[in-house]
Amino acid sequence: MAELLPQRYPSRAGYLGTTVILAGLAMVGPFSINTYLPSFGEMAVVLGTDRTALQQTVSIYFASFAFMALWHGSISDSLGRRRVVLVGLAVYALASLGCALATRVEQLWVLRAFQGFSAGAGIVIGRAVVRDLHEGPLAQRMMSHVVMMFGLAPAIAPLVGGWLQAAFGWRSVFIFLCLLALSLFVAVAVRLPETLPLEKRQRFNFSALAQGYAGVFGSLPFMTWAMAYACMFGAFFLYVLSAPVFLMLHLGLGETDFLWLFGPATGGLMLGSALAGRAAQRWLLTTTLKYAFLIMGCAMCYDIVVCLVAPAGVAWYVVHIFVFNLGMSLAIPTLTVRGLDCVPERRGMASSVQLFVQTAFNALIAAVLAPLLWGSQLSLALGAAGLCLCAGLGVLLAARLSK
Repeated sequence: MAELLPQRYPSRAGYLGTTVILAGLAMVGPFSINTYLPSFGEMAVVLGTDRTALQQTVSIYFASFAFMALWHGSISDSLGRRRVVLVGLAVYALASLGCALATRVEQLWVLRAFQGFSAGAGIVIGRAVVRDLHEGPLAQRMMSHVVMMFGLAPAIAPLVGGWLQAAFGWRSVFIFLCLLALSLFVAVAVRLPETLPLEKRQRFNFSALAQGYAGVFGSLPFMTWAMAYACMFGAFFLYVLSAPVFLMLHLGLGETDFLWLFGPATGGLMLGSALAGRAAQRWLLTTTLKYAFLIMGCAMCYDIVVCLVAPAGVAWYVVHIFVFNLGMSLAIPTLTVRGLDCVPERRGMASSVQLFVQTAFNALIAAVLAPLLWGSQLSLALGAAGLCLCAGLGVLLAARLSK
């Protein structure tokens, strides 16, 4: 595994196979969150608990995911990408099987923590694998294709969970997650080669890690790119976290109508990712970002106007989700690659920090911003627009600092 260049995948089949595996690894996170939500009612009865205690399984998952996100990449910088992904998938599969066999909610708390510790390995290391394999436009193209496939997960996960719940009950959902991890384990073992050669690996000791993290967190250009990404994604995630209030209270929809949010979100994400793949070889990075933020800005302005006019009909209030996600997914590959390029010697660690910053910021939105803003549609629109504006200013600053 000494060579590590684009020619490792000279065939279209090889490129596509690797992209599908990386997208599958990235999907583990969204499936871990959304798939079992339709089962909360039955789980509360069977486990003799309430929805508040079950909600803690989500919070514990997020906390453990964010913590371990800091370490997956740096461990892979020392031990290699493939080995860490395989261990993560094995731990996740065992934790998922344990969840299926749980008889008390306290057991779920512990097992969900192990799911969180292991689920982030794929998405963190997958970003580093893309950058290991490819440079410039080809890296941006592969990243966009991964994002396009990954974008299906938030829409598919609740549907799969609902079908499994209706047919077999809540335990089948965690068995499904176990089988998903095992299938990815086989795919990685068979099809994904090691992409980090021995001569490029970092020493794994406390001093080296401390120095590495100090360098990554201390890189102002990198952290600015990371925060710009987090703010941009937060403008969309604010609506995801506010979905029950936004859809059911403000728009008067039912519990089975969440596709009104996740359908446009997924469509925009996939279309924007497809556009990003084509733009990678045609546009400069600055041109891509300019058009991406122009699209997102138009979506935010439209949302504010609709909230002020208050027309009848649900569709008026979700169009901006489609348009915004189109622009966001157009920008994601560029923001990710530009950030990783700020610390080329620590790409695995940098990928970990990127995900940590995004997850921590999402936790802040969940705890503070969403409850503060979901009181009205206009306050949600203004909050999302403010986050989008912060992201745009962050990109301008990051581009200047990276020169």
